[in-house]
Amino acid sequence: MIIKKILGIDYGKVITGVSITDSKQIFAFGINSVLTKNLMTFLDTLMTKNQIEIIVIGLPKTLKNKIFSIEKLIQKFIFKFLTKYPNIMIERVDERFTSKIAFQAMKDLGFKNKHNKKQDILHQISATIILQSYLSKMKK
Repeated sequence: MIIKKILGIDYGKVITGVSITDSKQIFAFGINSVLTKNLMTFLDTLMTKNQIEIIVIGLPKTLKNKIFSIEKLIQKFIFKFLTKYPNIMIERVDERFTSKIAFQAMKDLGFKNKHNKKQDILHQISATIILQSYLSKMKK
């Protein structure tokens, strides 16, 4: 039996956070933050090492339910990804509060590193929250 996993993505203009599920698709774990310009290369490597069936990407909405302008870049990424991997399903999850939750988690943990490292971890935690919220929604 092939064990398939799900990836979570917190897509950013500069840095993108990536998370992955365990083999039972119960828990989400942050695995990395990569420069967005290197995202496809990173995912190519990840796809060869794991059986991925779904990618969950945050949907950037405002509190007034409007879509942020980064959605155009996300749509370009999705098109590029699906052109290369047409059998992988893409799901979207409202990411309205993920950055705030991730930032609060970092603060609670007493994280005081350099700004760049903070951004890497922030995106990674956000990707994990996006994926875990998707998993929770699927259990209901």
